[in-house]
Parts: sequence; structure tokens; C-alpha cells
Amino acid sequence: MGFGATAGCRLLTCSQGVFSAYPMIHPHTRVQTVSDVIGVGVFATRLIPKGTVVYATDPLDVVLVPGHPLIDDPVLAENIDIYSYVDPDGSRVICWDHGKYVNHACTPSTLTTGYGFEIALRDIHPGEEITDDYGIFCTCFGPLLCGEPECRGNITTDDFDRMIPSWDQRIQDALRHFNEVEQPLMSLIDTPTQQDLMHYLNTGERYRSVAAARYGETMEQPAWVQKVRPKQRMA
Repeated sequence: MGFGATAGCRLLTCSQGVFSAYPMIHPHTRVQTVSDVIGVGVFATRLIPKGTVVYATDPLDVVLVPGHPLIDDPVLAENIDIYSYVDPDGSRVICWDHGKYVNHACTPSTLTTGYGFEIALRDIHPGEEITDDYGIFCTCFGPLLCGEPECRGNITTDDFDRMIPSWDQRIQDALRHFNEVEQPLMSLIDTPTQQDLMHYLNTGERYRSVAAARYGETMEQPAWVQKVRPKQRMA
């Protein structure tokens, strides 16, 4: 998922108001203006229930491996910083669709998971902005503009390690609803990841922590991970 403007590292402006697209972010979304200060964001056009995959990596996404000359290109570097996120191997990934316009919130409606997709942490209602926590993406540090009562004030280099336990708790709670809701982006999740996810959903074991988003999948199971069996699909 790429960066919008709310973290305060860059401020984007837009005069078009509302955009339409055929995204690989959840299909029931659109881009529209948030404010003159923040610029644009991604909003739900229909109810997106808790436990729904909201974004999954797409084969059309642009991947710039470490050392790629475009990363330091004087014309493109700023936009790459704004719109990319960093994979565990250090590659910069730029969403080809409007996933790159998702803004930060300290109490976000979605979070990136260790399975490589983003999940709705609660029901996201029509007209509500879809947000994520930029602390996961490790490229944009600075003051925040979200203005929420629980706003951390800044994104810092230690946010990731400090926030992992609370992120995992919220993700595991959302995953309990995974099999109860429609998953229009399921086909974008590769087969090994689907198998790992289904193993966790069926047994409650071998949960893949969000720590994998930075440290890769080889990290040992963190001590804080809950080993509670998730809900099963209703008959």
C-alpha cells in the first residue's frame, strides 16, 4: 500500500474532487478529496465488513529492487518516496492502482498483515475513508496530521517494533471474521500464503505476525501472539 499525505511527510493537493478506477484494492472504493491540506484519500463506496481483505499485492505493481537507479532519480525520487512502501528485502513497491492514495491514521480502519494483504479491522461504512498505519511501512517519518484523540504525534523509527504487539492483536481479532465475509481479492493471494492462512484459521496455530512485513517470514513466533482458535465459517 502506498502513501497518501496524512503522515505529513508530503502534502498532496487535488482539484478533481472524485476519481473513478478499476482497482485491485477492494472494488468498493474510490479516490476523492479529503481536504485542501491533506489532498486525496480512498473511501468506501459500499459496506466493507470487518475481516475483509482490502488490499493485496498485485502483479501489476511496480517493484524497484534495492539500488535501482530510479530510486535516486532527481525527477522521480520524491514521488517514489510518497507513493511506495518497503518490502522485507528492501524493494520499493508502488501500487499501480489507487491503493497508493490510502492515508495514515493512528487508529486506522485497516492494517497490513504478515500475510502481505491489508485487512479491515472493523466495518468500514459507505463514505468512510480507508486508512492504514504508516508506522508499518518504514519509509516516512515525521509529524502526523490525523488529528485523532489517540494520535501519536509523530511517526518514528521505533514505531514498528513498539507497535507490533497491538497490531497483531487487532489483526488476529479481524481474522476471526475472515471466513464469514466475501473476499473479492482472494485470487490475488498466492497459493502458499492461502494455505498458511487457512492453516491458522482452521487450527489457530502458526499465525504469521505483522513482524514479517519487515523481518520476513522466518521470524520465530512472537511471545505475545494469541493462540486462540478463530471463528469458523457459518454453515
